[in-house]
Amino acid sequence: MTRLLALACLLAAYALPSVPRQLLSISDEIAIGKRAQQQVKKDVPELTDSAVGSYVRSLGRRLASRATGAKYPYSFSVANFREINAFALPGGPIWVHRGAIAAAQNEAQLAAVLAHEIAHIARRHSADQLTKNLVANGLLGLLGAMLGNDGSARAAQTAAELMAGGYMLKFSRDDEREADRVGAGIMGQAGWDAREMIRFMETLSRQEGSDPGSVVAFLSSHPAPGERARLLRAELRDAPGGRKDSAEFRRIRARLSQLPAAKSLAR
Repeated sequence: MTRLLALACLLAAYALPSVPRQLLSISDEIAIGKRAQQQVKKDVPELTDSAVGSYVRSLGRRLASRATGAKYPYSFSVANFREINAFALPGGPIWVHRGAIAAAQNEAQLAAVLAHEIAHIARRHSADQLTKNLVANGLLGLLGAMLGNDGSARAAQTAAELMAGGYMLKFSRDDEREADRVGAGIMGQAGWDAREMIRFMETLSRQEGSDPGSVVAFLSSHPAPGERARLLRAELRDAPGGRKDSAEFRRIRARLSQLPAAKSLAR
C-alpha cells in the first residue's frame, strides 16, 4: 500500500464514527500483545504458585477453545493482587487478579471472568481501541508506517508508543456488553452454567458496598456490575444449565488462603 493511499485511509477514518479495526491486522495485534506482555511482567507481581497457575491455564484453555474467530495464542496469568479485576492484552494474553479467584463462589464464576476477557480478544476489541487511540492522538505518521511493508518494525513502533500510555485499554460500553454476551456463550459451549456470570456481578455489587477498595480497579475499567447483571438476566433468561463447581476449584481456593497475603494496588 502506498503512503498516499495510507494517508487517504487515515483521513477517511477521521470522518467516520467508528474507525475500522482492519487498520490493525491479526499479526499486528499478536506482536503488540507480546510486547505489552513483556512490560506487564515487569510491572505486575505474578503469582508463581504452580498449582494455581496450572489450574487457571487449564480453565482458560478450555474456554478459549470455544472462542470463534481468529486463533489467537491465548495465555493466562495470575496477578498477585488482592483487588478484584482481570484484563486482556491485544492478541491473546489474559491476566486475572488473585482477588477475583478468591471472590468467585464457584468454578463457573471464575470461568465467567476468563470468558469475558477471552471475548474481548475474540471480538477484536483491542484492535478497535488501539486504532481509535492512534487516530485520536494524531499519530498519523506512526499509523502510516504500520500500513507499510515492514511488519516487524510497525508492530514494534506501535507497541512502544502504546506502552507509554499504560497497558490496560478501556473498552466502550458496547464492547463490554458484547464481551458479556459472547463470554456467556463461550461458557455455555464449554459446559459451564452461564448464569453464574450474573451471580458474580451480584457478588461485585455486594463488595462495592462492604469493601469498595477491593473493586475500585474493576469499576475503573468496567461498567457497573448492577447494570451488567440486569442486561445478562434478560440475555440468559432461557439459557440451559451447566457445571457450576468442581473439587479442583475448591482445592485451589483453599490453597490460595494458605499462601502469603496478596499485594495491594494501593501500596
